[in-house]
Amino acid sequence: QLQASGGGLVQPGGSLRLSCAASGSIFSAATMAWHRQASGKQREWVAIISSGGSAIYADSVKGRFTISRDNAKSMVYLQMNSLKPEDTAVYYCKLVRSGAIAWGQGTQVTVSS
Repeated sequence: QLQASGGGLVQPGGSLRLSCAASGSIFSAATMAWHRQASGKQREWVAIISSGGSAIYADSVKGRFTISRDNAKSMVYLQMNSLKPEDTAVYYCKLVRSGAIAWGQGTQVTVSS
């Protein structure tokens, strides 16, 4: 089970940190990801972090967002800086392990002045 939090309303250029708490014993061996879905658009991946800590980012967020994980706490984070209005979306965390996929419930991020 995944529980995402940390969304909210922020002005352009601002920052937010999303958190995702995972329950269960498979977290440390799982690949974790953040996806987002803007209103009227398809869900898209944002950032992925492997069990070993290697990360990749979508071009649209590269250099602005940072994904990280704390295996001891079963947490994954998304630090979002220099936010733009086009970053407005519901953000979802995802866990992938041995072909199984689990999604969190989503947290709304709104970037607006």
